Amino acid sequence: MKRKGTFLSRLFMALVFVFLYAPIALLIIFSFNAGSSNTVWKGFSLDWYGKLFHNRLIMQSVYTTLLVSLLATVIATVAGTFAAIGFYAMRRRVRQPLMTVNNIPMMNADIVTGVSLCLFFVAVFNGWHGFAVWFNQAQRLFILEENLHLGFGTLLIAHIGFNIPYVILSVGPKLRQMDKNLVDAAQDLGCTWMQAFRKVILPEIMPGIVSGALTAFTMSIDDFVISYFTAGSSASTLAMTIYGMTKKRVSPQINAISTLLFLTVLILLAIVNLREARQERLSARRAG
Repeated sequence: MKRKGTFLSRLFMALVFVFLYAPIALLIIFSFNAGSSNTVWKGFSLDWYGKLFHNRLIMQSVYTTLLVSLLATVIATVAGTFAAIGFYAMRRRVRQPLMTVNNIPMMNADIVTGVSLCLFFVAVFNGWHGFAVWFNQAQRLFILEENLHLGFGTLLIAHIGFNIPYVILSVGPKLRQMDKNLVDAAQDLGCTWMQAFRKVILPEIMPGIVSGALTAFTMSIDDFVISYFTAGSSASTLAMTIYGMTKKRVSPQINAISTLLFLTVLILLAIVNLREARQERLSARRAG
């Protein structure tokens, strides 16, 4: 009876994995198809990858995606790290409600976040328009731009906003694992707070910072819904470009770019898991 239950559980798990990864496997296989069909195999070829790299629309969207993801990751990592330190220094009664607020964007539906950010930017632009008109009429020495629009700037701000909570969530546990007396000991030995942060706190929480940065980069490069509502018509990420291509006939170039995206995310996840395993081994050695 026990063997039967084990067999059924393993069979169910195998079926789940097949359901999840069989479409991805087919997508990767047909990205190397010599023909344009997604159902009939006509031989191995790398032509679609060559055409992909000569497609200006896709390459421009890749550049925008990477630029937004890298900038958002760097800014969100710095801001999230210092925010996590600020939360760590607070009393539990104050910190707990703020951490709950910090977790809301991660649990909130992307469609709600995207629409709310879009409406927020529109309201800010309307307020700015009124101020700029009044300011330009009051003087002529310095003319402000009256009409602001959704674009790269709003897209970057949106990505920074939804990435910061992930960084805080990654750095927070490392701060709680750190010995509280280390900072006091460093300051007693003559370090300023910034020196103690750079030489004591930063090395202790670096694994959390790296994990948070990798998570932020992965979430940013993978986002579609929030980007769709905050990018406007002047900027387009790779996910938005692929969505636009699927409205017409599905080109095998989509298979090629999706394969590259899948491999990129897979490599990032492997790096995160290897770092965590290495940290666990180091912690076990120190404890032993």
